[in-house]
Amino acid sequence: MRGIAALPGRIMALALACLLAACTSNSAPPGDVSYAAPEYRLAAGDELRITVFGEEALSKEYAISSTGVLSFPLIGEVAASGQTVTELTRALTDQLGNGYINDPRINIEVLNYRPYYILGEVSRPGQFPYANGLTVVQAVALAGGYTYRADKGKIFITRDGASQEEAYELDEGRKVYVSPGDTIRVGERYF
Repeated sequence: MRGIAALPGRIMALALACLLAACTSNSAPPGDVSYAAPEYRLAAGDELRITVFGEEALSKEYAISSTGVLSFPLIGEVAASGQTVTELTRALTDQLGNGYINDPRINIEVLNYRPYYILGEVSRPGQFPYANGLTVVQAVALAGGYTYRADKGKIFITRDGASQEEAYELDEGRKVYVSPGDTIRVGERYF
């Protein structure tokens, strides 16, 4: 009898909890802004692991040549530079399926990306190996950190293949991602 008498109170408490949960926000805090790198495009120097399921002889590591092509058994040279991994997978699937292999299933993994470059007001400017998800702050740390003259609030990036550099603000909460082949320049402060 006591359990039945407490039922209306429990229903009210559950309804109140549901209303309070509906009032919460799932949006990011106002300062949490990221500058995403554009979708990765393959280029000369990238090393790939290509797996053709059920075809051991074709499944191995390949490099994109300096001319931007991938030499692949059975089909010869395939234009790879400028394509995404998805686009190259589709091209290989189409060409292998055109008289060579019935319903080919292909997986492509980038093993080694092109390096990125960092110059300007960092302790050790130069060329560095790219790692997926790398941010500008991490790239600066790998280059030995800022010099005492560095403008820590703004950096400049020339994206791989672009002709002009873009300026990015480095406020707290903002992440600027690096892409392979990027050139990052840390400017000098004026005061």
